[in-house]
Formats: sequence, structure tokens, C-alpha cells
Amino acid sequence: MADSTSDPGKTIVVSGATDGMGKAVTLSRLARGDRLVAVGSNPAKFTALIAEAERLGAADRLHTVRADLSSIAENRRVIDEIAARYPAVDALLLFANRHSPRRRETVDGLEYTFALYYLSRYLLSRGLGPQLDAAANPVIVTVAGVGTTAGAIDWDDPQSTRGYRPVRAMIQGARANDLLGVGFAQQRAGRARFVMYHPGFTRSGDSSPLPLPVRILLRVAAALKARPIAESIAPIDGFIDHPPAQPLTAIDRGDPVDPALPTLDPGDARRLADLTEELLHRMV
Repeated sequence: MADSTSDPGKTIVVSGATDGMGKAVTLSRLARGDRLVAVGSNPAKFTALIAEAERLGAADRLHTVRADLSSIAENRRVIDEIAARYPAVDALLLFANRHSPRRRETVDGLEYTFALYYLSRYLLSRGLGPQLDAAANPVIVTVAGVGTTAGAIDWDDPQSTRGYRPVRAMIQGARANDLLGVGFAQQRAGRARFVMYHPGFTRSGDSSPLPLPVRILLRVAAALKARPIAESIAPIDGFIDHPPAQPLTAIDRGDPVDPALPTLDPGDARRLADLTEELLHRMV
């Protein structure tokens, strides 16, 4: 049964919908009566997600799209499939991310973390622009590291061809996502309000690609300090049901982020957008 406090019948697209916070939001919004488009890559996890949707009596409102979002062509296929099925999208929730202990390249020759964590979000937020613009009150929510100022974009080597380190690659992805939101609002890339949200350390995500000692440390840390997923996703419902009035909102663990932070520099946002468009042009 739909929650009477929500706006029933919203169409919501979730990338990274089969794990952690993405899965939790997908099931939560299904329980509220919304239509969900779940994008992910693991067939076994899709089977589990569908089974849970069936237990909610909501399988008919779940549309799954299996795709490798590290691929430019796959992102474009996802966009085309969603556009053909849904004329309007009320919310786009961007969770897709995955650790890569060693540097690896995608089918496009791009560094994997950069392609999945940042570029897929760039492509989806812009590619689904017409569907978002057709909704009454559209919003994009990207879950990353806004408010955290560690690390930076390596402008000389954004593909991490020299001295790859997994943590540095992830932090660069987080910084790129900060600039993605700034650039979207700056360019007025669509009617959707853009929300950048950092939930803090959460019991979420797939740690299987990490070495066993790291996985054990993460499990211990999660047991001691991590927020429950339900607590971390709660603000996202508010962003969906009542999108902020301003074009860009940045929230770090419940607190507004100072837009003057150097990691939210408008000049760097323009620089990254130009770099991204040049990269995509070369891939055509």
C-alpha cells in the first residue's frame, strides 16, 4: 500500500539499484507506490531484487535494466530504453559505484572508476534531461562525497595512467561528482534540481572486489561506526517528495555544505565539463 505522505505514482530511475543504499531506496519507494526503473549489472542480484519486490506486491511497478554503466554505449542504451518507456521521470537517483583494487580499462579505454563513478552520472543526468523536464517537479540526487575536501581532480592524468591507487581514484571520482552538480546547475542543463548528498559512513555497497583483509576491516568498522542504511536513505525521500527550490543543494550528513568550498569551484566545474565533452567527442 502506498504511503499517504508521498506523491503516489512517481517514476524514479535508480542506478546501482541492486546493492546497498540503491537497493534500499528502490524497495522503499516501491512500498510507497512508485514506479521504479532499477539499473544494475548483476543478474543474480536482480533476481533477489525482483523477489523482494514480489513480496511487497510491487513487481509490476519494477522495471529492471541490466547494463554495464562503465560503458558509454551502455549508458546511451539505458537512456534510450527508459525514454521509450517513460515520457516523464520524476527523480534520477545516482548510486552506481564500485571499488577497483587495480587499474583496469573499460571497453572505451577509460579508467574504470572514472567511467562508472563519474562519467555514467554525467551521461544519465544529461541524457534523461527531456524526461526529467517533462515531470512536474523533477530532481536528481547523486550520492557521493560532497563536503569532504580530501583529494582533487588530476587534471594532467584524469585516467590515472601513472601510479594508480584505488583510494585516490575513488576520491577523484567523488570530487568529479561534486563538480558535476555544480556544472549542471551552472549550465542550467535542465529543469531538475540537483542534490549532492553525502550520507556519511553507511553499511552499504558491495565490497567483494576488495582484498579480504580490507573487507574484514570494513566489516569491523561498519559494525562499530556505520550508520544503518535506513537512516542514511531517509533524507532522499524528502528530496524526492519535496525537491529543493534552488538549482543546487549540497548536504553532508544532514548539514548544508558551504558552496564556497574549493571542491565546488565553478571554474573547475566548467573545466571538467569541457574535458568530458572533449572526451565524449573523441569516442564518437
